[in-house]
Amino acid sequence: MLYYLIAVFIILLDQFTKWLILSKMYLGESIPIVDNVLYITSHRNRGAAWGILQGQMWLFYLITIIVIAAIVFYMQKHAKGKRLLGVSLAFMLGGAIGNFIDRVFRKEVVDFIHSYIFGYNFPVFNIADSALVIGVGLLIIQMLLEEKSSKEKSYGENGSHHS
Repeated sequence: MLYYLIAVFIILLDQFTKWLILSKMYLGESIPIVDNVLYITSHRNRGAAWGILQGQMWLFYLITIIVIAAIVFYMQKHAKGKRLLGVSLAFMLGGAIGNFIDRVFRKEVVDFIHSYIFGYNFPVFNIADSALVIGVGLLIIQMLLEEKSSKEKSYGENGSHHS
């Protein structure tokens, strides 16, 4: 249940921040937060990451429904007792649904976080995108920890270590 609450929080935060951008800024407007580093820029994206597959909404609907179903299934089946896995899936679920809401109701995704990292003009993104990246990062950490744990168990079971 906690994991679904995390996902709902991410969805609400994502949609609230997008509503603020839509209601307070005009398209293309940019507000500097930290000069040459971070801006709030009103931007729209009709594609996926970095604007790929522009206008292919039917594909995004299909993929997102499959991804959401898979995340929920995996959360129900495998996250019990694995807090890091549950949190990672919750972040991915919240992020996927946040952008899905935009695609269904606006036919485009509202982006607004605009950064220049080490001089690179990073594509504009949003809270849902951030949640997806954090979720994937946490999932990678979970997988590395599980791999390390299984290696330690098999190493201990082999009894080949002598002091």
